[in-house]
Amino acid sequence: MPSTSGYFRVSYSDDIALLDTRTQKYSFAVFCALLLILPFVAKPVIIDLGSQVFLAAIGAVALMLLTGFAGQISLGHAGLMAAGAFTTGILFKEFAAPFWITLPAAACTGAVFGLVFGLPSLRLRGLYLAVSTLGLHFIVVYLGGEYETRRGLSSGILLDPPSLLGWSLTGGLAWYFVLLAFAAGAVIIAINLLRSKTGRAWRALRTNETVAEVMGINVAGHKLLAFVVSSTMTAVAGCLFAYYRSFVSIEAFSLFLSIQYIAMVIIGGTGSILGALLGALLVVLLPYIVEWATAASPWAQNASGRVFAANYAVFGVVMVLFLLFEPQGLVGIWRRIQNYFLLWPFRQTPMSGGR
Repeated sequence: MPSTSGYFRVSYSDDIALLDTRTQKYSFAVFCALLLILPFVAKPVIIDLGSQVFLAAIGAVALMLLTGFAGQISLGHAGLMAAGAFTTGILFKEFAAPFWITLPAAACTGAVFGLVFGLPSLRLRGLYLAVSTLGLHFIVVYLGGEYETRRGLSSGILLDPPSLLGWSLTGGLAWYFVLLAFAAGAVIIAINLLRSKTGRAWRALRTNETVAEVMGINVAGHKLLAFVVSSTMTAVAGCLFAYYRSFVSIEAFSLFLSIQYIAMVIIGGTGSILGALLGALLVVLLPYIVEWATAASPWAQNASGRVFAANYAVFGVVMVLFLLFEPQGLVGIWRRIQNYFLLWPFRQTPMSGGR
């Protein structure tokens, strides 16, 4: 009697499992082992790059929820990070507030900003919504700049390392594991949200708001919820950024930072949490790749002063190339590679049309 070897979900627990096949479980275990072993064998610069990727991944996942899944355009991502960072810096500077106070305070600040600046999404769409969210960036930048000027903080707000349970968080190795834990938490929260009723409502909003409303979805409520959740996660990333860099300055939150996060979503692949992670990885590493390539070139001595301009140029070229030739982003490339090995040695040929 012929036997089948397909994978079947036979219970509700199987259906809600995050990892449902042995291949996924083994791959995830190997990936986690590599992340845990890496900081003990890598150089400090690699550990710092890993920490930067984890920090960027939190903000990228937050923007992916808002733009990639709920379909709401935002150009105020850098402003939200600045709001979380300045909330942390001001509370530390004025009241010597500890980490366990500044972190929830930054999250609450992000939620309030998300609620206030999510209200225009109830009446505006597309370019008009993007411009309204851009106002968030300039408002936060103005308020942060005013605080620095009035307090005479020309070099920004300096922060001491945070303390967790009496343990001072210092050193690249400690920050690597802390940021890894926060990034993993952001991914788990996002995945579970997307598998819930809220996540399905966000996908419906992205597809067609009119049809979603006819289906009984509270369009206004879910739009605001998307802004609040995304803004809260982004403000938490801003708080961690402030502590990781040990200072807060308005120069760190330029409009280019918002463009970088949008690039993470586009390059990684819209509508995919894995795409947000891959986009964060590439965008963070791209300037270092350009710098390494410039240093290794035969004309490195003459081009050393142009690395900064080259970073902008390469960044723009990469975005345009992905938009033109790979609209599904890095996650689309990864899926094609995955499908190739799953189908090998067979070919995947398109269906022939009628003649």
